[in-house]
Order: sequence, then structure tokens, then C-alpha cells
Amino acid sequence: MGRTIAIGDIHGCANALTALLDAVAPERDDTVVTLGDYTDRGPDSRRVIDRLIALAGQCNLIPLLGNHEEALLDALRDTSSLRRWLTLGGADTLRSYGWISGGPRRALTDWIPELHRTFLSGCHDYYETPTHLFVHAGYVPDLAMAEQSGLALRWRVTDAATAESHYSGKVAVVGHTPQRSGEVLDLGFLVCIDTNCVRGGWLTALDVATNQVWQVDRDGKLRTKGVGGPPSV
Repeated sequence: MGRTIAIGDIHGCANALTALLDAVAPERDDTVVTLGDYTDRGPDSRRVIDRLIALAGQCNLIPLLGNHEEALLDALRDTSSLRRWLTLGGADTLRSYGWISGGPRRALTDWIPELHRTFLSGCHDYYETPTHLFVHAGYVPDLAMAEQSGLALRWRVTDAATAESHYSGKVAVVGHTPQRSGEVLDLGFLVCIDTNCVRGGWLTALDVATNQVWQVDRDGKLRTKGVGGPPSV
């Protein structure tokens, strides 16, 4: 059995993702669960998607759907949803595909390659193991994962003061709620690994069996630590 490693919100930070994967070095037997929000706000969403597609050939990749990917897919299906996606940072994503403000008008599907659209539409709502739950944002504590709404899975904000454990007793690994300290939020029953890379924090990977944490900033500088332990830069 290989490792199970979760990766937090990437938001177009391709250099950070590359450096993080170099440090983690996933192997064929490893399962890598990316928690969503691959796109928007950062400089290179296109290269992030390219790297994730390549990663799927190197390990067992479980890509989850984030709220930003949900908004992008909505815009691809219905042009009336385009403005909403753009307010979430979609213009940054479009620029990574070559769009220039004031340039010729083209359909969104002309900018985003079919391979990338297929990858995004194939992302999972959640992933569950005998010991852990993996979701982009959150969950309703007393509902089975198959019964969770998209609103809970992709938009629910983690509040450390009010968060509750899932009735299954499994540890939840989530992203979505940026930890502006750059530190992993570990509540025991819930671990949030969105450590705010796109705004100057870190992109985090977590080995859920050993609690080893790897963190890389936007420039690719690495530090490693365990959850709750001191970093080694």
C-alpha cells in the first residue's frame, strides 16, 4: 500500500505545485488527493491543469472539484454564468490561456482546450477511505457523504469555533478556507490545508498516515514539518 497525500488549494500557482510534487515525489502506488481550486487568482492556471493531467499518469490521482472549477464549468455550460466566474478570478485563468483584455471576442470553449475541460468535468465531489474524508470545503456532520449538497462540499467555510466532526468518526481533510497564518489548522477531527499560497502563504501537502507536511511558497521555496511541529526550511 502506498501513501495517501492530500494537496490544498493551488489557485494557479504552477511553480509552487511543481516544487511541491518534486518534494513529495509521488510513486505509482501512492494516492494523491488534490482538494480543488486549481484555477483563478494565480498566474498560471493552464500550467497547473497540465501538471495535474501529467500527474494522473504517475500515481493514483483523485482530483476533487472546487468551487472555482464549479464556477468555470457553469460558465462553459451557460454564458450567463460567465460574469460570476470572472468575479472569482476567472480573468486570471483566461490570461493563462492567452486571452488579452480588449482582444477579439471568442467563445470560452475556444480558449480552454478540450483536454482541460474533460479533466475538470471529471473531478470528484469527495473521496472517502476507511479513516478519512476528503472534500474541498466542508460537510453537514450528520449526513452521509453521498447525501451532501454541492453547497456544503464546495462552499462551506470552516470556522474552528463551530466546526463539528462527521458522524462517521473519520478525520476530514479540507481546503477552501484560507489559513492566513500559513499554518495547517488541525482540530483533530478536521484538518484544513488551504494555507493561502496565492496570497503569500504556502501550498501544502499532507501525508494523512504520518502527518508529515510539505509546504512550498509561490517561488518554490520548501519547508517540511509535521502537523503541529516546527518547520524545517
